[in-house]
Amino acid sequence: MEEPMSQHAIATLSLTLLAGVALLMPIAGCGARSAVTEPDQLPAIAELPDPFRAADGHRIASPAEWPAQRRHLLELIEDYGYGHLPEAGTVTATQTAEFHDQALHATRRTLVLGLGPQNRIAVHLYLITPDGPGPFPTIIEGDRCWGSLSDAVVTEAIARGYLLAQFDRTEVTPDRVDPVTPGRADRSVGLYAAYPDSDGGALIAWAWGYQRVIDALLQRSEVDRTRLAITGHSRGGKATLLAGALDERIALVAPNGSGCFGAGCERQLFQCEDLDRIVKVFPFWFSPRLAQFSGHVERLPFDQHTLKALVAPRALLSTEGLDDAWANPRGTQISFQAARVVYRFLGAEGKIGISYRPGKHEHNLTDWQALLDFADRELCHKAVARQFGELHFPDESQHAFTWAAP
Repeated sequence: MEEPMSQHAIATLSLTLLAGVALLMPIAGCGARSAVTEPDQLPAIAELPDPFRAADGHRIASPAEWPAQRRHLLELIEDYGYGHLPEAGTVTATQTAEFHDQALHATRRTLVLGLGPQNRIAVHLYLITPDGPGPFPTIIEGDRCWGSLSDAVVTEAIARGYLLAQFDRTEVTPDRVDPVTPGRADRSVGLYAAYPDSDGGALIAWAWGYQRVIDALLQRSEVDRTRLAITGHSRGGKATLLAGALDERIALVAPNGSGCFGAGCERQLFQCEDLDRIVKVFPFWFSPRLAQFSGHVERLPFDQHTLKALVAPRALLSTEGLDDAWANPRGTQISFQAARVVYRFLGAEGKIGISYRPGKHEHNLTDWQALLDFADRELCHKAVARQFGELHFPDESQHAFTWAAP
């Protein structure tokens, strides 16, 4: 259990952090662009959209053109899917508790982050740091709204030398619809109260929360700024993949059981959640424009392989339950295969992975062990026995897309 710090320790650990000071700057504050083609004027694309097709219609020819293409793809997902990030602003961090866990050989700390204008958004950040000099590779998880990480997960991660950082993404914005403006996220508290003009849905607000947590962590000497990983489950996994697509400071992105508008696939569906249902049940997760694609998914100018491609050439792992049909594990394999073409094009094929396990919709120890093995390999350059590129389902990619890398 965490024990309170002395008032002197609290006073000496209150910091004001400049948001976005990092090895690589995140995308932020893009603002909606005025010249956005309306959904009903977009071409129908039956297969997964070609990630190499530029805005002017030509196909890029070399990896040197990827940075510009990446910006184009980011515009597509923001304009038509998720909305736009608000400004980063500043972050304050005040430590309120510290406790050395002798059995775990780690120190537990609680911080309160102040985010947005006048630090109006308060987010609790829980750190578990292994004993030793550091800096440590760090795994950030935003699902504390569903409970603390299990003892088994914490014990294994700490034993392997990872610092764990957990926060509650619903402190950034609640996971509920606005009672005044149906279809939008609750604008009375959190991010939308601080940024009332934001056009983004809850998913991009939660992705913004991951970014601000990173801003705070990068000011701490025990955190290795070059070895940051993020993870989350279900809707938290959707936010994880989106955050990883937006922010190049993140070295490893690991959505779990994230399905529709996560690591799944919108055009390749196998008795699972789809665009039509998700925009009816959870419209406040997205840009209001996305609902215009209901019944017309073929006009959506991206699919989930696009978000995965935006992570490239950084490390990306999707962890999935075989019995989690609603999250489309079969379609997730197809989007993995499509994104792997981009990874191969950028000379990073080995940095994208997928891992299946028997079982239902949960983020369990087996999923975490897969993530830790992948992180050991990609962040710590250790040899691991586990394979991350094997297909579990029959290869159906030839029916999903016909394009290839230039």
